[in-house]
Amino acid sequence: MQALLNLHDCNHTIKANQPLSLWLQYVTMNDILTTNDIKLLVDTFYQKVRANNVLAPIFADKISEDRWPAHLENMYRFWGSILLYTHDYNGSPFDKHVGLPIDGKHFAHWINLFNETIDELFIGEVAGIAKERAANIARIFEFKLSTLKNIET
Repeated sequence: MQALLNLHDCNHTIKANQPLSLWLQYVTMNDILTTNDIKLLVDTFYQKVRANNVLAPIFADKISEDRWPAHLENMYRFWGSILLYTHDYNGSPFDKHVGLPIDGKHFAHWINLFNETIDELFIGEVAGIAKERAANIARIFEFKLSTLKNIET
Protein backbone atom coordinates (compact mmCIF):
# COMPACT_ATOMS: atom_id res chain seq x y z
CA MET A 1 0.00 0.00 0.00
CA GLN A 2 1.37 3.43 -0.93
CA ALA A 3 1.45 6.21 1.60
CA LEU A 4 -0.27 9.42 0.58
CA LEU A 5 0.14 12.98 1.72
CA ASN A 6 -3.26 14.66 1.67
CA LEU A 7 -3.21 18.41 2.06
CA HIS A 8 -6.41 19.98 3.37
CA ASP A 9 -8.47 22.52 1.46
CA CYS A 10 -7.09 21.61 -1.94
CA ASN A 11 -6.89 18.88 -4.54
CA HIS A 12 -3.27 17.93 -3.91
CA THR A 13 -2.48 14.28 -3.27
CA ILE A 14 1.14 13.23 -3.52
CA LYS A 15 2.15 9.57 -3.67
CA ALA A 16 5.04 8.48 -1.48
CA ASN A 17 7.17 7.59 -4.51
CA GLN A 18 6.95 11.07 -6.06
CA PRO A 19 10.17 13.10 -6.43
CA LEU A 20 11.26 15.19 -3.46
CA SER A 21 10.85 18.39 -5.52
CA LEU A 22 7.12 17.71 -5.83
CA TRP A 23 6.82 17.13 -2.09
CA LEU A 24 8.70 20.35 -1.36
CA GLN A 25 6.55 22.37 -3.77
CA TYR A 26 3.42 21.58 -1.79
CA VAL A 27 5.01 21.72 1.63
CA THR A 28 6.25 25.25 0.90
CA MET A 29 3.02 26.51 -0.68
CA ASN A 30 1.17 29.20 1.25
CA ASP A 31 -2.34 30.50 1.40
CA ILE A 32 -3.46 33.76 -0.25
CA LEU A 33 -2.66 36.25 2.50
CA THR A 34 -1.21 39.43 0.98
CA THR A 35 -1.71 41.82 -1.91
CA ASN A 36 1.44 40.33 -3.46
CA ASP A 37 -0.32 36.94 -3.41
CA ILE A 38 -3.30 38.53 -5.17
CA LYS A 39 -0.99 40.01 -7.81
CA LEU A 40 0.68 36.64 -8.37
CA LEU A 41 -2.73 34.98 -8.73
CA VAL A 42 -4.09 37.60 -11.13
CA ASP A 43 -0.93 37.89 -13.24
CA THR A 44 -0.54 34.12 -13.58
CA PHE A 45 -4.22 33.57 -14.31
CA TYR A 46 -4.40 36.23 -17.01
CA GLN A 47 -1.22 34.92 -18.67
CA LYS A 48 -3.12 31.65 -19.08
CA VAL A 49 -6.28 33.42 -20.26
CA ARG A 50 -4.34 35.32 -22.91
CA ALA A 51 -2.84 32.05 -24.16
CA ASN A 52 -6.14 30.13 -24.15
CA ASN A 53 -7.60 29.57 -27.64
CA VAL A 54 -11.20 30.01 -26.41
CA LEU A 55 -10.78 32.99 -24.08
CA ALA A 56 -7.92 34.95 -25.67
CA PRO A 57 -9.97 36.23 -28.65
CA ILE A 58 -12.73 37.55 -26.36
CA PHE A 59 -10.24 39.45 -24.21
CA ALA A 60 -8.23 40.67 -27.22
CA ASP A 61 -11.38 42.17 -28.75
CA LYS A 62 -12.30 43.95 -25.51
CA ILE A 63 -8.94 44.95 -24.01
CA SER A 64 -6.27 46.54 -26.19
CA GLU A 65 -2.64 45.82 -25.39
CA ASP A 66 -2.08 49.24 -23.85
CA ARG A 67 -5.11 48.77 -21.52
CA TRP A 68 -3.92 45.48 -19.98
CA PRO A 69 -1.99 47.12 -17.11
CA ALA A 70 -5.12 49.04 -16.07
CA HIS A 71 -7.24 45.88 -16.35
CA LEU A 72 -4.80 43.96 -14.16
CA GLU A 73 -4.76 46.76 -11.58
CA ASN A 74 -8.55 46.61 -11.51
CA MET A 75 -8.45 42.84 -11.05
CA TYR A 76 -5.97 43.20 -8.16
CA ARG A 77 -8.49 45.47 -6.45
CA PHE A 78 -11.42 43.17 -7.28
CA TRP A 79 -9.84 39.96 -5.95
CA GLY A 80 -8.22 41.81 -3.04
CA SER A 81 -11.65 43.04 -2.00
CA ILE A 82 -13.20 39.59 -2.34
CA LEU A 83 -10.44 37.59 -0.66
CA LEU A 84 -8.59 39.99 1.65
CA TYR A 85 -11.46 42.42 2.37
CA THR A 86 -9.38 45.40 1.26
CA HIS A 87 -12.50 47.27 0.05
CA ASP A 88 -10.47 48.79 -2.78
CA TYR A 89 -12.76 47.78 -5.65
CA ASN A 90 -15.52 50.03 -6.93
CA GLY A 91 -17.50 48.94 -9.91
CA SER A 92 -19.97 46.55 -11.42
CA PRO A 93 -18.07 43.66 -12.98
CA PHE A 94 -21.16 42.07 -14.50
CA ASP A 95 -21.96 45.11 -16.62
CA LYS A 96 -18.63 44.78 -18.45
CA HIS A 97 -19.67 41.28 -19.61
CA VAL A 98 -23.06 42.23 -21.05
CA GLY A 99 -23.04 41.95 -24.83
CA LEU A 100 -19.88 39.87 -25.03
CA PRO A 101 -20.13 36.74 -27.21
CA ILE A 102 -19.68 34.36 -24.27
CA ASP A 103 -21.56 31.32 -23.02
CA GLY A 104 -21.14 28.25 -20.83
CA LYS A 105 -18.11 27.06 -22.81
CA HIS A 106 -16.26 30.27 -22.01
CA PHE A 107 -17.17 30.14 -18.33
CA ALA A 108 -16.01 26.51 -18.15
CA HIS A 109 -12.61 27.48 -19.57
CA TRP A 110 -12.40 30.49 -17.24
CA ILE A 111 -13.13 28.51 -14.08
CA ASN A 112 -10.82 25.65 -15.10
CA LEU A 113 -7.93 28.07 -15.65
CA PHE A 114 -8.69 29.87 -12.39
CA ASN A 115 -8.76 26.64 -10.36
CA GLU A 116 -5.61 25.38 -12.08
CA THR A 117 -3.83 28.62 -11.18
CA ILE A 118 -4.94 28.43 -7.54
CA ASP A 119 -3.85 24.78 -7.27
CA GLU A 120 -0.44 25.54 -8.78
CA LEU A 121 0.32 28.49 -6.52
CA PHE A 122 -1.56 28.26 -3.24
CA ILE A 123 -2.90 25.99 -0.55
CA GLY A 124 -5.15 26.80 2.38
CA GLU A 125 -8.46 28.22 3.48
CA VAL A 126 -8.43 31.41 1.41
CA ALA A 127 -7.31 29.45 -1.66
CA GLY A 128 -10.38 27.24 -1.23
CA ILE A 129 -12.59 30.29 -0.73
CA ALA A 130 -11.15 31.85 -3.91
CA LYS A 131 -12.19 28.80 -5.91
CA GLU A 132 -15.67 28.81 -4.38
CA ARG A 133 -16.19 32.51 -5.02
CA ALA A 134 -14.91 32.26 -8.59
CA ALA A 135 -17.30 29.37 -9.25
CA ASN A 136 -20.18 31.39 -7.81
CA ILE A 137 -19.28 34.41 -9.94
CA ALA A 138 -19.12 32.25 -13.06
CA ARG A 139 -22.50 30.63 -12.31
CA ILE A 140 -24.19 33.96 -11.60
CA PHE A 141 -22.72 35.69 -14.67
CA GLU A 142 -23.60 32.77 -16.93
CA PHE A 143 -27.17 32.65 -15.59
CA LYS A 144 -27.71 36.42 -15.87
CA LEU A 145 -26.25 36.59 -19.40
CA SER A 146 -28.39 33.64 -20.48
CA THR A 147 -31.45 35.31 -19.01
CA LEU A 148 -30.69 38.56 -20.85
CA LYS A 149 -30.29 36.69 -24.13
CA ASN A 150 -33.64 34.93 -23.61
CA ILE A 151 -35.37 38.24 -22.90
CA GLU A 152 -33.95 39.77 -26.10
CA THR A 153 -35.19 36.92 -28.31
